Amino acid sequence: MDKFDTLTGIAAPLPLVNIDTDMIIPKQYLKTIKRTGLGVSLFDEMRYDQDGNENPDFVLNKPQYRDAEILVAGDNFGCGSSREHAPWAIKDFGIRAVIAPSFADIFYNNCFKNGILPIALPQESVDVLTKDAEKGSNARMIIDLEAQTVTSSDGQVFEFEIDSFKKHCLLNGLDDIGLSLEKVGSIDSYETQIAQARPWV
Repeated sequence: MDKFDTLTGIAAPLPLVNIDTDMIIPKQYLKTIKRTGLGVSLFDEMRYDQDGNENPDFVLNKPQYRDAEILVAGDNFGCGSSREHAPWAIKDFGIRAVIAPSFADIFYNNCFKNGILPIALPQESVDVLTKDAEKGSNARMIIDLEAQTVTSSDGQVFEFEIDSFKKHCLLNGLDDIGLSLEKVGSIDSYETQIAQARPWV
């Protein structure tokens, strides 16, 4: 998993409340078990019309937001089903952080397992950052995970809270497998001891 420390990037405003995981990645794309290739279908029903043509009014189809790495969204982001394909699609599109007043619990935890930083801020702070994101590609935000701050393009700083263990995992690029591999020495030692103590196992 990619490490996350400091991100300076374009932020796309999507101030809709209750964006659920079916809106993020519709059910017809859940057949794959690959984490790549889903970015093109992110927000499929909002990004494309019935003929598969891009909706020019949707924020991620606008030229200034095609390279967005930050999403500033509304309350209760990621609600609905627990599909892990939702953060897969977000990450595959290129978004590394989502800022919102609140997140659904399962989606929030899935983000950390996939190298995405979900940042919960008070509504008034999100409103300021939404306005900042509306400035387009010339307005770049800075997210500093170590300092736990979001800095707007005009220098306003917003502090956010994050669980220390989740922070450690993102800073070091550790998913569940990576965490296990950190203990590989202890695991090997235990297996050697067991083999000697119970060779019949």
